[in-house]
Amino acid sequence: MATTEARGERSDQEHQRVHHSPPIARRVSVKANAPSTPRMPSRCPIGLFEGLLTWVSAHNTGFAAGYAPMFHLAETTYASKREHYADLASQARGLLADERDLIANAANFSALVFNSLPDLNWAGFYLFDGTELVVGPFQGKPACVRIALGRGVCGAAARTRQIQLVHDVNAFEGHIACDAASQSEIVVPLVKPDGSLLGVWDVDSPHVGRFDEDDREGMAALCEVFMASLGR
Repeated sequence: MATTEARGERSDQEHQRVHHSPPIARRVSVKANAPSTPRMPSRCPIGLFEGLLTWVSAHNTGFAAGYAPMFHLAETTYASKREHYADLASQARGLLADERDLIANAANFSALVFNSLPDLNWAGFYLFDGTELVVGPFQGKPACVRIALGRGVCGAAARTRQIQLVHDVNAFEGHIACDAASQSEIVVPLVKPDGSLLGVWDVDSPHVGRFDEDDREGMAALCEVFMASLGR
């Protein structure tokens, strides 16, 4: 009897533990022997992407660890437009380092330029598919999807393989108005080392005369950094 009663009490206690225990909290399993990896900076207070670039230089890990850093866009004063472009090229070189994916680099490159240079309303890529230009990664309002070679400013740059600097798009014969706000434009052709066309880099402004020779040189230098990042 005593033995039977003791078993009954234990059974009741086990029943209470199973049915009345608090819910188990959701946890993330972490291996004890996992290598310790420094955290990416959550903010970049010393300038656009500079905190990220400092971190990458110090730890040489890039984004491989799967971190998703946030960027704090800080305004910086430059003595000249050329100085601004030189700094921007340096940031682009660090941002695109160790990555060879075309779409990933084009997306980050577009975001960097669009958020760094003043008075822009569109900045992005048109990629050549063998027949025509097709819109790629960009920043700004939705754009024309396909542009034939020779049509508009982008098509002219692709056909001639020369930078197109247009002070007033309304005076450019055959201009394609994807965004009615665009008043001036600069387009840089992107040519691979083998001479074939990758596409064009296109930047628009809502102001007439926004782009000058400093922009021509600066954009050309930026595009050299971009093409070098692809290893093509």
